[in-house]
Amino acid sequence: MGNGSEKFLLEVNLALTKQVLVSLSAHALHTKCKLSKFPLHCRTMADKAKMLDNAIESAIRNAVVDYKVNACPMAVRLAWHSSGTFDKKDGSGGSSGATMRFEPESTDDANAGLNIMRDLLIPVKKQFPFLSIADIWTRAGAFAVRFSGGPSVPFEYGRTDARDGRNAPPNGRLPDAAQGAQHLRDIFYRMGFNDREIVCLSGAHTLGRCHKSRSGFDGPWTANPLKFDNSYFKNLMGLDWKPRKWDGPLQYEDPSGKYMMLPSDMALKTDESFRVFAQRYADDEQLFFKDFAAVSCCVMSCVCRASSLTAGCCECFWCAPLCA
Repeated sequence: MGNGSEKFLLEVNLALTKQVLVSLSAHALHTKCKLSKFPLHCRTMADKAKMLDNAIESAIRNAVVDYKVNACPMAVRLAWHSSGTFDKKDGSGGSSGATMRFEPESTDDANAGLNIMRDLLIPVKKQFPFLSIADIWTRAGAFAVRFSGGPSVPFEYGRTDARDGRNAPPNGRLPDAAQGAQHLRDIFYRMGFNDREIVCLSGAHTLGRCHKSRSGFDGPWTANPLKFDNSYFKNLMGLDWKPRKWDGPLQYEDPSGKYMMLPSDMALKTDESFRVFAQRYADDEQLFFKDFAAVSCCVMSCVCRASSLTAGCCECFWCAPLCA
């Protein structure tokens, strides 16, 4: 890398430590907010932050998607699992720290196979050494949603990396797919989310599939596991489901045997409160996209009042004034 490029990256790196650019870097690029909303003296650095974010996204794309593999579903899973350990009572867990690198979090059964995605993103860290691993993991998740056809998730840089696992959350904070509605509430209420947001975040199952070698479960939720849309909710609410007869754990299959649902998925259909929101998202993809962008922002930030949908907008400290 030439001296000019190194000087530019150093300059932007220093700028990213300033509050205004932590707020702007990806948000101004991926939302409808205009640079004209910001003071004139901020705009030059905001432009540079946008350029840097473009370069980071390009590096993430090269790491996640190539002619052999599309790892977008796993990138979303890594971003969610590194964030979904948050506890609003004491502020522990969450995306900052990238503590999945250490035990006990690295040994959580729910994170089986995610070492593959973590390794795929190592070149991004080498290319942008001043970025935290925590930012790279979550930025990759936001990229993967949009690249797969989903909404643009507002994103904030500024996470830090833990030096060791002393503050890594205990195992058991992530959802257990074999459980039902009460378990989902226990997990998500701990983070500050409500029933609507629980259902909305569950819609990420529209990407990817289960692998018996990792989770014990097997099969896809939708016809196209690489496309982010509301097919998960359409299938869940529109098809009949019965327990699959096989040698694995309890899961459900549709009449064709092509698709599967987990016990935690079925809770969205059978629970009276969850069912209302699942049907709404099955009927209205744009509503799902709008809600998913807001709630995903909160999950990956863990710095805001999580009931973003009640307020009609994500209320992260940096996001609220821009979307007003």
